[in-house]
Amino acid sequence: MSTLSERDLICNWHPYTQHATALPPVGIVRGKGTLLFDEHGKEYIDAIASWWCNPHGHANEYIAESIYKQLLTLEHVLFGGFTHPAAVELSERLLSVLPGNQKKVFYSDNGSTAVEVALKMALQFFFNRSEIRDTIVAFEDSFHGDTFGAMSISGISLFTQAFQRSFFKVVRIPVPLSGKEQETQHALQAILRSHKVAAFIFEPLVQGTAGMRMYSPNSLEMFIRLCKESHVLTIADEVMTGFGRTGRLFAADYMREKPDIFCLSKAFTGGFIPMAATTCTQEIFEGFFHEKTEKALFHGHTFMANPAGCAAALASLELSLSEKTAESIQRIARKHKEFARKLQMHPKTEKIRQLGVILAWDIKVEGMQTYYGSLRNRMYAFFIEHGIILRPVGTTIYLLPPFCIEDHQLDRVYEVAWKALETLI
Repeated sequence: MSTLSERDLICNWHPYTQHATALPPVGIVRGKGTLLFDEHGKEYIDAIASWWCNPHGHANEYIAESIYKQLLTLEHVLFGGFTHPAAVELSERLLSVLPGNQKKVFYSDNGSTAVEVALKMALQFFFNRSEIRDTIVAFEDSFHGDTFGAMSISGISLFTQAFQRSFFKVVRIPVPLSGKEQETQHALQAILRSHKVAAFIFEPLVQGTAGMRMYSPNSLEMFIRLCKESHVLTIADEVMTGFGRTGRLFAADYMREKPDIFCLSKAFTGGFIPMAATTCTQEIFEGFFHEKTEKALFHGHTFMANPAGCAAALASLELSLSEKTAESIQRIARKHKEFARKLQMHPKTEKIRQLGVILAWDIKVEGMQTYYGSLRNRMYAFFIEHGIILRPVGTTIYLLPPFCIEDHQLDRVYEVAWKALETLI
């Protein structure tokens, strides 16, 4: 009888996968907490929260029960011309924990669509005022999603090179890594003077897909201030950083200057149901509030504000705001710092960085290593063999576990990661 993995290979096409060379997919049949179990009974520690989606672990009973109760009442209603209790309650709750300048919530399906909505808000905001602003500013090596607008502002060529002739106008500035803050500031100031900029979009404090590259909130705060002085909108892509990953509920909570637009997804529903939100200021909303129909934001998704998704998001947000979760985030951060000190002693590691539950380090290697190079692939296979789900980015290894991970599970992840340094490098 064929295994789940063998059957999968016949019919499925997986993301970011060159099927000619990739390992067969692991057939997962069950999850609980930090653990996933494959079809053969082997357990895996999910050390990256399944692409950063499961902050409270797999099969969380509280979130599952909330979805179940909602499904018995209302599974879906179109959001065009209608509303429902879960959507209103979620928007009220979400706006109460976001920065105070956020006043309206627009729902969609995933991180990429949250970004698409934000870009359309920014560009049409000025179009509605008869201002020609056609340029978006973004960081180099950023990643904002795989739909066309999101690809346009992303900077990883491996993901986007086949489509570059279809992108709109984007100008990129260096990431303000330590020591490069002034270079980035000067680049942004020059662009604000020379281009008709509508918005500046960024992954606040941590560039996820680029390899957990981190920069200071002081720098970002300065850039937001410069944009506001030039009446340029600012967009915080908190798809990865939102809901506690950085040690605060949102990465923007580290700054006094607040972005005009937020993009949220991934951990939004605790990993249960695809859903996203784009929030904005009252000023942006009023830029579309007009007697002329054509000034409306003509964008929508069939399942936007799905009641079950809203119920999941409400339950996940409640857990994220709990004292237990706050203690877990602090505990994981302390454990990460301890392991980071050990990593600093290893001759094959460099650029060790940590913020909240995110820990990353680079491996010292000779020669050029690509994003999906041989070393990365060997490390990935090594982790899977040892029951750890980690997805290295080039020569960067990062940990971003669920908040419910236990100390002995973290110790096991650290142990295998250290063994990989000793064995593979």
